[in-house]
Amino acid sequence: METRFRSLTRIYRTKLVVALVLLGSSLAAMAQSATFAVSQNGKPVGTASYTFAPNSGGFDSTSMVRVNMQGLSYQLSKNEELSPNNALKHVQLSAIVNNSAVSVVAKPDAAQFLLNISANGRSSTTRLDAHNLTVFLPDFDPGALETLLAIAAGSNNRDLWAIIPKQAGTIEQIQLATYPDEKGTLDGKPIVTHHLIATIAGSTTDLFAGPENQLLQAELPQQGFALIRNGFVLTPPARPLSPPPAPSPAPANNPPAQ
Repeated sequence: METRFRSLTRIYRTKLVVALVLLGSSLAAMAQSATFAVSQNGKPVGTASYTFAPNSGGFDSTSMVRVNMQGLSYQLSKNEELSPNNALKHVQLSAIVNNSAVSVVAKPDAAQFLLNISANGRSSTTRLDAHNLTVFLPDFDPGALETLLAIAAGSNNRDLWAIIPKQAGTIEQIQLATYPDEKGTLDGKPIVTHHLIATIAGSTTDLFAGPENQLLQAELPQQGFALIRNGFVLTPPARPLSPPPAPSPAPANNPPAQ
């Protein structure tokens, strides 16, 4: 009897392994990822990417950002656990901003959201009011904007909040307005391009999204910065590809011609 039980166990174990392999392949096929160029006034200054993969309890989300330009060296790595409806379960962020290391660990705690922040050799803990539809929103993070589009689609653009992990951290309400569709192409093919504007703490971000609410482009509140999905072209561009020419210098104070 014991021998038979072990044989059956091996059979069931083999079937379970096969099922898990198939499930893993299916989940991998369902994973979403995208890569973006980070530009300022049309000039490439870095890259950004995100990956979303389903797990048994919701989604794993990963974002990577690299920006290197005069006056700004910025590296970001963010890992999130999200519920099936994209609610925040856990966030871990590591960043280097102009050679200064920053790390943030955040998670819900009862009726609040707990942030443990380490920066410049100092640590702090911040408790923020918890809201159901909240996005953890670091600078230049396309994964956070993709999550915002996902939860906005299910809430009619209402009751949206953003955790801003700067200094001690704050939580800000997001006002999301819908504008007429724009025109664009993705990998050379026309794509329906929805236009939304998010207002967060008085600053606006133009968001351009595809028919499945996938992020295509973001015009960021920082002067001249944009995230542009690889292969996407907005026609015409939301902003000029280069800064406007400087005005001509004023003429010298010569006496008027006689």
